[in-house]
Amino acid sequence: MDKLMVMRAFCRIVERGSLVRASEDLGVTSGLLSRELKLLEKSLGCTLITRTTRTMALTAQGMQYYDEATAILDQIEKAEERVKIGVGRIGGPLKVNVPHSFGTTVLTNLIPGFCSEHPDVDLTICFDDNVIDMVQGGFDLSIRIRAELPDSGLVTRRIGSVKQALFASPNYLAEHPRPTTPDELLDHDLIVYSLADSTTTWNLQKNGEEVGIRPAPRHRIGSSLVLRDLLVSGLGIGNLPDFLSDEAERTGKLTRILPDWHLPQRTIYALTGSRLGFDTRSTAFINYLSSALATHS
Repeated sequence: MDKLMVMRAFCRIVERGSLVRASEDLGVTSGLLSRELKLLEKSLGCTLITRTTRTMALTAQGMQYYDEATAILDQIEKAEERVKIGVGRIGGPLKVNVPHSFGTTVLTNLIPGFCSEHPDVDLTICFDDNVIDMVQGGFDLSIRIRAELPDSGLVTRRIGSVKQALFASPNYLAEHPRPTTPDELLDHDLIVYSLADSTTTWNLQKNGEEVGIRPAPRHRIGSSLVLRDLLVSGLGIGNLPDFLSDEAERTGKLTRILPDWHLPQRTIYALTGSRLGFDTRSTAFINYLSSALATHS
């Protein structure tokens, strides 16, 4: 039994909460993982995980073994990374979670450059607008765009910012009077992004003044890409981040509403669940993304 390999497999089983999901990450069968787990428990003389057909839970011994195993594996990984940095090589797997709209409109254009700069990094990128559990999802790194992050114990780094504004299409404005004050928004067909930090209030700001508008939305949309397309089609007024609105505004497909007012900026965060912080692959990815965003801002 390769003790180090089994240790890694055990930790992945715990983090993913499932033999099947862990086997998919590791590229082996769940049957093999089950056998390796039994051999590990036999060698230790105790049960580490209690299992039924539907659930699994760590025993006290399992929790102790997991804590000590992760510490050992983290130290091994750090030692390997220090050596790789010393010879100028960063490589290995990197699994990243990004918001769908940001990933498809911004990150897609940056991936080729990163891969060219770091050809030994094996990228897995998942696009999802929902806030996911990084550990359960097996992610090394997550990119999130929020006004602020709750205290979650994750290690975070700010890598950019996103401006927001209200938009409508020229067709919509041809059939409806253009709002001249925030309160007049309530007389219009409003579309909100249902996965936003807050869907109940739009806080509009101008010269130190702030007005909170509580929209009664006509439509709630769970994709900001779809929301943008609905605004372009003339369905109403909605809020968009600049990476989605810039081209449509530049080409005249969308018109800014209440241009003297602005919504609070959102921050682009990079997060990791590692207790030792960002590893070299994650750091390289974050540095590349941060530099690229600064160049294009």
